[in-house]
Amino acid sequence: MYGEKKQTSTRHHFCAHSQPPVAGRPSSEHIRKIKERKFSMTTIVPIPCDSYKLGFIGAGKMAESIARGVVKSGLLPASQIRTAHLGNARRTAFESFGVKVLDHNSQVVEDSDVVIFSVKPQVVKGVVMELRSLLSEKQLLVSVVAGVKLKDLQEWAGHSRFIRVMPNTPAAVGNAASVISLGAAATKDDGELISKLFGAIGKVWTADEKHFDAITGLSGSGPAYIFLAIEALADGGVAAGLPRDLALGLASQTVLGAASMAVNTGKHPGQLKDDVASPGGTTIAGIHELEKAGFRGILMNAVVAASKRSRELSNN
Repeated sequence: MYGEKKQTSTRHHFCAHSQPPVAGRPSSEHIRKIKERKFSMTTIVPIPCDSYKLGFIGAGKMAESIARGVVKSGLLPASQIRTAHLGNARRTAFESFGVKVLDHNSQVVEDSDVVIFSVKPQVVKGVVMELRSLLSEKQLLVSVVAGVKLKDLQEWAGHSRFIRVMPNTPAAVGNAASVISLGAAATKDDGELISKLFGAIGKVWTADEKHFDAITGLSGSGPAYIFLAIEALADGGVAAGLPRDLALGLASQTVLGAASMAVNTGKHPGQLKDDVASPGGTTIAGIHELEKAGFRGILMNAVVAASKRSRELSNN
């Protein structure tokens, strides 16, 4: 995660300093667009940390989780967050914690400094293209859309001050694992702003976009693997004679506690496993059965298979 930086300003605490775009190996078309837009020190407008307006294009569960986390953490007041939706259920969900709900996406863009695209992958191109004429280099654009690459997002938007974020579903309970990757014209301080924003719903890492398919296979799909493990542990408890409710409660809390130890103790998971497995005891007997069934290999294969599928989908 990005570290804290002290800024000086007479009016606002700014998250960004003017920086030129990051050099890369763009296509001739991209070079032409860069030359036409003439990105410069004056183009990248700093975004004030304490007063920027946050807009969501897409008012689904992920957008709601992010907005709720931001408000709950005190990072931004609800009055500085907006989205658009015509359905009563989604409007009510956002309005229940103070977020302004507008009728049209264009209104969100016109009234936001940071715009987060949180729509389905199959519609994101049309949504971005529809709003293209309203999108400005003064705005920081963010995508949480799975499988859609920065180069495409930047092309559709007409500029490259874009950041891609891969959160996962535990965002709903403030325990997301999110990874961010910066687009060509996004500054380091833009990255810090988004790191703090997604830090309100969990933990944040940064990585090169080339790793995003593997990240999808691990943390994106990973919660489903753990839910399956919890269900299986509970079924084992029932098979051993426990009441269903007790078995499910014990399985869920056991996984939560084990994950907390892995995160907070600083010990390698192998060491934590060894600490539980006494010689000739119950735990090593259970581990022996898991090893005979190829438990670790199965989980590894699941991550690799999901990563491969993510790569296939993103290439289509």
